[in-house]
Amino acid sequence: MTSFQAADAVRPRDSSAETPTSVARLNETIRDFIASWGSVWVEGEITAWNVRGGAVFGRLKDLSGDAQISFRIWSSTRARLPADLKVGDHVVACVKADYYPKGGDLSFGVSAMRHMGLGDQLERLERLRATLRAEGLFDAARKRPLPFLPHVVGLITGERSDAEKDVHRNAELRWPQVRFRTRHVAVQGDRCVPETMAALAALDADPEVDVIIIARGGGDPQTLLGFSDERLVRAVAAATTPVVSAIGHENDRPLLDDVADLRASTPTDAAKRVVPDVSEQRALVGQLRSRLTSRLTQRIGHDIAQLEQLRSRPVLRDPAGMLAGRAHDVELQVARGRDRVQRGIDVHARRIAELRATLRALSPAATLARGYAIAHRDDGVIIRDAAQAPSGSTIAVTVARGTFRVRSEGEIPEASSADMSDRERI
Repeated sequence: MTSFQAADAVRPRDSSAETPTSVARLNETIRDFIASWGSVWVEGEITAWNVRGGAVFGRLKDLSGDAQISFRIWSSTRARLPADLKVGDHVVACVKADYYPKGGDLSFGVSAMRHMGLGDQLERLERLRATLRAEGLFDAARKRPLPFLPHVVGLITGERSDAEKDVHRNAELRWPQVRFRTRHVAVQGDRCVPETMAALAALDADPEVDVIIIARGGGDPQTLLGFSDERLVRAVAAATTPVVSAIGHENDRPLLDDVADLRASTPTDAAKRVVPDVSEQRALVGQLRSRLTSRLTQRIGHDIAQLEQLRSRPVLRDPAGMLAGRAHDVELQVARGRDRVQRGIDVHARRIAELRATLRALSPAATLARGYAIAHRDDGVIIRDAAQAPSGSTIAVTVARGTFRVRSEGEIPEASSADMSDRERI
């Protein structure tokens, strides 16, 4: 910047409340001061482009903030500039400040303007792409599947655009009952990113919207820069509703394509990927029904054959005949069992009789029945010696039928005992 040293310039010390300077002199001082700046190259985005009488009056916005300047391009200069300059373009311009003393207006005259080098832009985009990829925003694992048949499709696109017509036409051809919630936004320029983000937030908050399509009918890389904006890309990554990117054609790939849950090559492709084809689904249902009918017919036929085979067996053909034969066998086995049981009973009955006879022969009762008796004292000791029953002792005598008591008169002499023995033997 050249230092300002005009001799007639007004300085703060040259004026006071008693000796004020004039507005004209102040404006002339400002004009001369600004004129000393010379020309500068500035980078920004065109936000206004109005043609009046061959000249262009517009505004240039800072890329990273809200600062703006007004500029003008005279017709002679415009003839040397690219013919495709328009709102939304990222440009560099050579400007020189002009100050009009009469109105106190500041503007910038443009002597040169061109598109910002695409290589520089692509380099910045690739750096951002690498950063987002490192954060995992492009990972396939975080991408959500699209619903098979969305109840409502959210559509973000330009108003009355070909992209909107393509999406509606192709979706309705495939599924006539499909419903849309459409939000119209600017698809290029400085309004593109904020309007698209606002539409995305509104559709993402709508509980009826099952999938969101962001569509634009392609364009040159300059016009697609808004869809590589980091703010928009991060908003799409944070959305809870699946998002389909349908921005450009095959050769166009803004960052939105990488972060979206599905990338469609065109709006038409997006409609085909989001909405199923009713005719294809009907054909598929028909095929499944045919296969199911065939499988069921085959299974039923197989089961009928198995049933007929079982019914043809003798046991099922004449169940009573088999039972009759088995009944005779059962009766025979029962008779044999009864005979064997009876024989066993007879054998054991005879054995019991023999044992009973043996027991009776050995039983003291049989001996008593023949006239013998058992003498025992009151303490239960059986008397086997006459000395055990001294004279005057009481003795219990057990015979075949009962027990009675006797009083001993002493031992009988042996002769008498011998005579008794003889009588017993008789």
